[in-house]
Amino acid sequence: MKLFIDSGNLRDIESLVPLGIIDGVTTNPSLLAKESGDPRALIKKICEVVQGPVSAEVVATTWEEMVNEGRELAKIDEHVVIKVPFTRDGVRATRVLASEGYRVNVTLVFTPAQALIAAKVGAAYVSPFVGRLDDVATEGMHLIRQIVEIYDAHEFPTEILVASVRGPMHIVEAARMGADVCTCPPAVIEACLKHPLTDIGLAKFLQDWEKAQAARV
Repeated sequence: MKLFIDSGNLRDIESLVPLGIIDGVTTNPSLLAKESGDPRALIKKICEVVQGPVSAEVVATTWEEMVNEGRELAKIDEHVVIKVPFTRDGVRATRVLASEGYRVNVTLVFTPAQALIAAKVGAAYVSPFVGRLDDVATEGMHLIRQIVEIYDAHEFPTEILVASVRGPMHIVEAARMGADVCTCPPAVIEACLKHPLTDIGLAKFLQDWEKAQAARV
């Protein structure tokens, strides 16, 4: 399973990419609004750092405007994936953009029917939001299981990009279910790198080594 960073913060992205575990980045208007400077220049820098798929979202609401904005976003860098919300206009825009050869990430997906429609119109990625479903007492990961079953049964090439990830267990469950991608805030990825027993074990190894060296003096 591929691992994406869900962030618009260049410093956070630059700190994780050298580990060799990051395959791409997802951004959205809310994330980019937190950062200073020109959003498109920031997207370009992120593409240069990651050298993998970087989702950049349209803010237009009509299908014609989405298509035009999506084409402009794609010009920023070859790694840009056009991110479009799942609306009636978003579905139509996805169909047009996909037919022109652009990669589209359909976002704000909350039902298996939405995921099915996104795949039928040629989305490269579909982004179901598991954490937001959990917030309203609905099992978010059950949606992932349903989408995996549908895509496998009909051999859709659309990749399942698990979004709104709240903790490491979402990553583990997504991987076990066969999702293609999990996009995570930097803090969630950092949490995967830490475990108290690892820290305790390392401290004990180093302590024993120092004692052994001191005994040889």
